[in-house]
Amino acid sequence: MPETNMAITSLLVVLKFLMILFSAGWVLLWLLKPTEVWTRKWKEAEESATATVFGYNGLNFAVYTFPVIALAMAGIIYLELTRKEPRSRQTRSPAKALSNPLIVNSYLGVISAIEILTVLLFILSLAWTFYSRVSNDFNKMVPMKNLKLNTWQYKSYRVSISGSLPSTASSAYSEGLAIFQLLGVQFEASVRYHVWLGTTMILFAFLHGAGNIFMWGKTGRIYLAGEITLVTGLVIWITSLPQIRRKKFEVFYYTHHLYIVFLLFFLFHGGDRHFYTVFAGIFLFSLDKLFRIIQSRPETCIVAARIFPCKAIELILPKDPRLVYTPTSTIFIKIPSISTLQWHSFSISSSSNIDEHTMSVIIRCDGWWTSSLYSLVQAGPGSHDKQMKCLPVAVEGPYGPASLDFLRYDSLLLIAGGIGITPLLSILHEIDSIRNGSIGRFPAQVQLIYVVKKSQDICLLDSVLPLLLKQASEQFHPKVKVFVTQEQSSATKGEILDEFSRIETTNFDRQYSNYAPQKIGNSLFVAAIVGFSSIMFIILLSLLQPCFSSHGQEEGL
Repeated sequence: MPETNMAITSLLVVLKFLMILFSAGWVLLWLLKPTEVWTRKWKEAEESATATVFGYNGLNFAVYTFPVIALAMAGIIYLELTRKEPRSRQTRSPAKALSNPLIVNSYLGVISAIEILTVLLFILSLAWTFYSRVSNDFNKMVPMKNLKLNTWQYKSYRVSISGSLPSTASSAYSEGLAIFQLLGVQFEASVRYHVWLGTTMILFAFLHGAGNIFMWGKTGRIYLAGEITLVTGLVIWITSLPQIRRKKFEVFYYTHHLYIVFLLFFLFHGGDRHFYTVFAGIFLFSLDKLFRIIQSRPETCIVAARIFPCKAIELILPKDPRLVYTPTSTIFIKIPSISTLQWHSFSISSSSNIDEHTMSVIIRCDGWWTSSLYSLVQAGPGSHDKQMKCLPVAVEGPYGPASLDFLRYDSLLLIAGGIGITPLLSILHEIDSIRNGSIGRFPAQVQLIYVVKKSQDICLLDSVLPLLLKQASEQFHPKVKVFVTQEQSSATKGEILDEFSRIETTNFDRQYSNYAPQKIGNSLFVAAIVGFSSIMFIILLSLLQPCFSSHGQEEGL
């Protein structure tokens, strides 16, 4: 066993080095791209590659696409091995300190030092990219009478043209969001950076498009494709604004799928060389979509539902016993009877170590979709007949962190508000399962601070109520403090417990479906599929190379 642990640790070190190497090389590529040295050397490299079996397309694939795919493969294997690494108590180190929260803001959220450093490096790289391209264009500027533009108009035009490179770079950098989990940045935070990168890309794309339309005004298939790309991107961005997304979620959800139109016309506008700058992201995204479709295609039925007095419901879903997930994981759910297209993500509130055959999510019912689900469950039969017809559901996931880092600490402080308690419930269940199984160390002191608007919201703690009511003398006794913010008078303990007694349970008939959600292969299997697909693509590329256009195409950037 010690030899196995040492081998895993050594392999993790090697994978870390490879990921740093791939990341540094890929970032250096984008820093060099706007320079004259890169342009000159790249043309020479393409001319040399044209005579090979892979051609210049193979060269573009190797330089722009392969580093990201290789980084993804190394990251997948790294996360899989992290699960098998023996846990030890957390030690203080400068590297660990970078992951601690540094900024807590209502708009920005919780940001660590390593996130701030990454954002600053990204801003500097974009500024360098934009400055270098504009500077090179101005240095090579020569009077062109046929453009019928004066000096300031021509400079404005070149500035707008130079906006294409930062826009493409922002799109390419968004591929790096897949490695955020390796930096300790979880899904919730990566959504924030997805929004910021998308906004940056649209900003530079608008600068690029406005210059072409108002300063140049040239028409043609390439320019029409660019205009369609810009308009589509603006529609996606506008409907993603919080004012629209929160009030008209369906508008946001369906218009966001216009990314297919956006990418298609972007490739028409930018050409095949630009295709390889974003192909890695498209490839990995498509592969992920394929796995999700395969996993969610069989529909199952909800096992049971619990209705809380605060207009929230807990769905109990079937689960294959071999499906193991970590606390704070999320799943995507589709209820075909409500919508055949909409998927919604929810945090799992249960533990796979306790519930081998089921998993649970708690849903606050406020919007149209969740309110429709609440009505479906509430419309079930009365207390005398607890069986009702099957309610079909499709499930994707679970998706979550690779390791149980919170178990490395001696003390935990858990803070939640409202429905945000759900991931913390899974943590409490996980600690309790470890305590009962005696399979490892767990935090000896746990403090839960729960903030709710009304006292009836406290009933969301129902699943962990036995833990909270334990005597202080027991080995695992989490302490809880509850704060009610929108009620003047505080409820007594008896009144609070009475709210728990009002929870209703409805069981569903499952005779129409015996399927239980399970994962499609492990992480090593996914990494193998990524590598095999990449090899097949490069072989196909070499076979189709004679069909591609000649090397004499003008570079778009």
